[in-house]
Amino acid sequence: MTTSSPIHVAVGVLYNAVGEVLISRRHPNSHQGGLWEFPGGKVEWGEDVQRALKREFEEELGVSPLHCSPLKKILYHYSDKSVLLDVWTISEFIGVPTGLEGQAVEWRSIPTLLQRDFPVANGPIIKCLSLPHEIAITPDVSSFDHLQSLLQLLIGRGLKLIQIRQTQLDSAEYLDWFRRARDACEGTGVDLILNQAPALLDGCSAAGFHASASCLQQLTQRPIVEDALFSASCHNLEELRKAEALGTDFVSLSPICRTEKYAESEQLGWDEFQALADKVSLPVYALGGIQRSDRDKARFYGGHGITGIRTFL
Repeated sequence: MTTSSPIHVAVGVLYNAVGEVLISRRHPNSHQGGLWEFPGGKVEWGEDVQRALKREFEEELGVSPLHCSPLKKILYHYSDKSVLLDVWTISEFIGVPTGLEGQAVEWRSIPTLLQRDFPVANGPIIKCLSLPHEIAITPDVSSFDHLQSLLQLLIGRGLKLIQIRQTQLDSAEYLDWFRRARDACEGTGVDLILNQAPALLDGCSAAGFHASASCLQQLTQRPIVEDALFSASCHNLEELRKAEALGTDFVSLSPICRTEKYAESEQLGWDEFQALADKVSLPVYALGGIQRSDRDKARFYGGHGITGIRTFL
């Protein structure tokens, strides 16, 4: 493996009006030639990433990005080089994407993005893009029957990723409820994330693990395998940066709007949400006093989507 400094690459995920993303095919004689990729290029000395994105998209595609938000930083070591992919989403742009350097370009829906068609380093990008824009969190309830009825309601309302919270249960009870919830969701296309100790993951076939803010502070490394989802609750920049350093796949940031739990002075508001989300390369979900109608607003302010306990109920 090479020991030289990684090549800093600005990568843009360009969205069109129907939620498709733009990909381009690498020239056959280039590194990883023939594979599809998300457009971008090397960050030149003295450039910031947004300037590099603007230059690359104008030169290669005839497109001028207008609104960019950081998504994720990916360090990957190939046998012959190391790359740091600095990935940003581009939700507003001017121009019609065209392969100005002879490269093929296509709009693709996210479910049709297959890892085998891309360089290995692009895998985490596809994983991020595959995250839904809505994630439900179950409230604490007194019986499994109540939890099951809530799951049926959430499934009926189109939720595809649900965090099973249930802080009132001990580990044994939680594991039993989680397994029963997983069985109740079988065949629905819904994935469940556990909220207690990550060690329970092996015993319940969860899609991932969510760390509370207090749990996040105790962690020194990513607690679960890369294939599973790892998320965390954050309330400030320090926690966001800790989550980023641990390799979380996404985070929630709260409280955005008024809630009973937090004082008015603790509410972040949408401008602060955007300011904080722009400082980390992670998909950030708005939490706290959020309505389902706020989903597009969250994305406008640089978030990936919304999450909440009462939001979808």
